[in-house]
Amino acid sequence: MERPWLNYYDPGVPHTIHYPQVALPWFLSQAAQQFPSRACTIYRDRTLSYAQVDALSTHLSRWLCALGLRKGDRVGVVLPNSPQFVITFYAVLRAGGIVVALNPAYRERELAYPITDAGVRMVVGLRQLAGVFTALADYTPLECWILTDDEDLDLLERWAQPLKSNQAAIEGQRELHLSELLGVHPSNEVPLPLLNPEDAAVFQYSGGTTGIPKAAIGLHRNLVANTLQFRHWLVGLREGEEVVLAAIPLFHVYGMVIAMSVGIALSASLVLVPDARDTETVIYNIQKYRATLFPGVPSLYQAINRHPQVLAGKVNLTSVKACISGSAPLLRETKLEFERLTGGRVMEGYGLSEAPTATHCNPMQGENRIGSIGLPLPDVDCRIVNVEDGITPCPVGEPGELIIRGPQVMAGYHQRPEETALTLREGWLYTGDIAYMDTEGYFYLVDRKKDLIKVGGFQVWPREIEEVLSTHPGVKEVAVAGVPHPQKGEMVKAWVVLNPGISLKAEDLKRWCSGHLVRYKVPEEIEFVDILPRTAVGKVLRRELVRIEVEKRQKNSEAG
Repeated sequence: MERPWLNYYDPGVPHTIHYPQVALPWFLSQAAQQFPSRACTIYRDRTLSYAQVDALSTHLSRWLCALGLRKGDRVGVVLPNSPQFVITFYAVLRAGGIVVALNPAYRERELAYPITDAGVRMVVGLRQLAGVFTALADYTPLECWILTDDEDLDLLERWAQPLKSNQAAIEGQRELHLSELLGVHPSNEVPLPLLNPEDAAVFQYSGGTTGIPKAAIGLHRNLVANTLQFRHWLVGLREGEEVVLAAIPLFHVYGMVIAMSVGIALSASLVLVPDARDTETVIYNIQKYRATLFPGVPSLYQAINRHPQVLAGKVNLTSVKACISGSAPLLRETKLEFERLTGGRVMEGYGLSEAPTATHCNPMQGENRIGSIGLPLPDVDCRIVNVEDGITPCPVGEPGELIIRGPQVMAGYHQRPEETALTLREGWLYTGDIAYMDTEGYFYLVDRKKDLIKVGGFQVWPREIEEVLSTHPGVKEVAVAGVPHPQKGEMVKAWVVLNPGISLKAEDLKRWCSGHLVRYKVPEEIEFVDILPRTAVGKVLRRELVRIEVEKRQKNSEAG
């Protein structure tokens, strides 16, 4: 098949890569051997070296095995960005387990579904969630949980190899503490299993391409491949010299791979920020530790652009060499301003949990095309196919469904054979995203297939309308979706967040749209809101807006 994108790779980026037959922890082992004293994690100004993280991870992996973890068991990791997340992630993998990383801000009900669906028997989580885990143990497979928080940082920093212990004092307890496990060796050390590249490494919960929450199974070889693809893509970054600002959540596969795994493959120092919305802390860490690689989302870069200290010229961000932007469209103004502030490159990319994590990115040195998700990574093949039949190739420039084939594509969905068969067909991952390719092989997202709005037989893509509304000087953020309409089937509705101090009416924005869009694409309703619901990595939840709207209309109908 033709691959025009290969002609636009940066010099030094290979068209194909040799992937070693290793499991994901190999990168941590290599970094610990080559750079043992280099800072691996930096968190709240506390540092752990690569040798420390490697040893702590190995120690915890032995305890997990001693506590009954067997190869293929799923382990919940319910932690924010912290040294404990990194240590636990690699400990679970070394013990042969499968990481089920979950948002520590989740409530009991939100944790219950993935714990039950994945069959999670063991969790490592925040100490403040002890009561939640106790309650979950009554009606989910959860049997024991290991607790930790920032109080353990002192112990982690001064940790030394502990002595053998009486394991019986710990065995059988449902609630354990990381601090007590780090203080002693298990008395009956179970040998760590041999890991195979074909073993499952992560279950990443996602709405997927069909909208039902399910676990995408990422194999060790999938994550190794994507780590190396980006390691080669980021030309100019040097092993043992870089600093990664890890503010995007590590419990999301984007942060897990691009910030943590790629960072460790670079033997970089990971500066861990537990809350990316804390712009003050993000800026502090960039400046103090001279961050060079900063994966993020557009709202994060924009928040920095607009921070009062940045606007006053009191912040130095010039250490940043490269930013990978994903999860939401990157506006031209956001990209150009952040590049002006840093002198680095902001490269829009694309990925999904089903190909953990990325498949496309704009070049580090070559042309970055505004609005494009960039070029397919090495060893990634792409096609744009007809939305209706899923087979017929679309001409260059014509939108269709983006399908992908590559070494990072998942094995399937856990216990979802029908959804797996719909999504994986003859080696191709059907993404559910509508995109097109230009003549040089740059790809552009149009919208999600499932977000398509049909107005009186016409197809309307929400993203097109969002882009028009976002160019209005009074609009800060916008989301567009289709809501039920008794005559038309669906109508276009927009939810708009205005810039501070701006006053607008719905009719003002409708007139704005009329100057850029055909009549049936102009929103029939525009609602002004204070905030848009988002995922942990900043993606607007259109479906949540629609759900709230439908419930509101039902109540009004019943009241009427």
